[in-house]
Parts: sequence; structure tokens; C-alpha cells
Amino acid sequence: MAENTNDSAVLETEEELTNYSTETNAGAGTGTSAIAPGYGTGRRKEAVARVRLIPGSGKWTINGRTLEEYFPSRLHQREVNSPIVLLKLEGKFDVVVLVDGGGVTGQAGAIRLGVARALNQIDRDANRATLKKAGMLTRDARVVERKKAGLHKARRAPQFSKR
Repeated sequence: MAENTNDSAVLETEEELTNYSTETNAGAGTGTSAIAPGYGTGRRKEAVARVRLIPGSGKWTINGRTLEEYFPSRLHQREVNSPIVLLKLEGKFDVVVLVDGGGVTGQAGAIRLGVARALNQIDRDANRATLKKAGMLTRDARVVERKKAGLHKARRAPQFSKR
């Protein structure tokens, strides 16, 4: 059996890999997009988000509050930030959002679509293909089904009694 003479190189790469956590993006801020102001509107269910991207340091303002205050859930924070992370543009834009209607998840989805559309507007050549492939430029058209007459809810019928 042959011995591995490259043990030190393996240990160095393992140490390098352990320096990153799941929250760390190794290629942060290395995107090739143009850095310019942009605007996008996003909708999801009943929520409507108006998003402005301004060249800056990566500060989020949602209805006058920070991202962490508005979305305490890390899942929602990650969702709204996903277009910027995908294009590796962290810390390049300040994001100003006005969002109303719907619930927390609907608002997060609306903001994500608005950010993606704003990034697409800023530099269509560099950003569109990546955003489109990830499905971030497509509006989620699912909405609550309306209640029908004679039913309790949209599909829930009254209980049937044979006798």
C-alpha cells in the first residue's frame, strides 16, 4: 500500500475549510455587475414591495427598520438577501424597501422579487442569466383560492349525513 507523502497539504486545506461557517460567503463582493442605482417592484400573495438599490455599504432599511428588526427569522433574512448573495454583491448596495400587505412570508417573497428585478435593471447583461436560471425573476402567481357559495371554505363542503 502506498503512503501519502502529501499529509501537510491536506491538513492545510482542511484548516482553511474549517475557517468558514455556513453563514460565510467566501466570494463576497466579487460580482461583476455594474454598481449603479436601481428600482424594482415585487409582489407575492397580497404583499407589494417597492425596492430601491443605492450604491453603498450593504445596509438594509425595510419600512424604516433594519433587516434584523423587520425579519427576526434567519430564513426570511436569507430569502430577501438571496439575489445579492447569488450575484456575489454583498456590501455593494444599500437596500431601501417600502413593503405593505400580506404576511411575513409573502412580504419576504415580494422583497426578494423586487431586489432581483432591481439588480436585473441595473446590469441586464451580467445579471439576467444568473437570476433567471435561479428562478428569481419569476413572480410566484399562487394566491388564496376564493370561497365558493354553498361551501364552508374554498373546497370544504358541509358534512354529509346519509340519514
